[in-house]
Amino acid sequence: MKITEVADRNSMLIEQLLKVWESSVRATHLFLSENEIENIKKDVPQALKEIPHLLIIKNENQLPVGFMGIVEQHLEMLFISNTERGKGLGKELLQYGMEQYSVNDLAVNEQNPLAKGFYEHMGFTVYKRTELDEQGNPYPLLYMTKGRDLETKP
Repeated sequence: MKITEVADRNSMLIEQLLKVWESSVRATHLFLSENEIENIKKDVPQALKEIPHLLIIKNENQLPVGFMGIVEQHLEMLFISNTERGKGLGKELLQYGMEQYSVNDLAVNEQNPLAKGFYEHMGFTVYKRTELDEQGNPYPLLYMTKGRDLETKP
């Protein structure tokens, strides 16, 4: 499978990535209600259009099955279609992000233990926890870093 950065974020691609996002979220974010998923889903297309670096991974049929978004050295988003989970695509994407974009920090929902375990497996460690997510909802976030002295991290 090939990883590519996409500059042309046309409506067809955004629609495909929205399906990947929803498939992933429904499989991994079990703490979210149906209403919350639908509300968040409304903001995803704009986030996909605005993220500085959007990288996708396609299957053999050239359809996107996963993507990640990077801001500077921060992993902002990483989603793999539920049907493609467990095949190493997340690892491939994250490894690529670390090698090509120097990704070294991220935030993950504490209530998504599989994602936390994945990031720990990839060498990230928790340095901070918040009670609320970035939208002010009661979903604790774990901030994780890789390859930095945790004492100097703000």
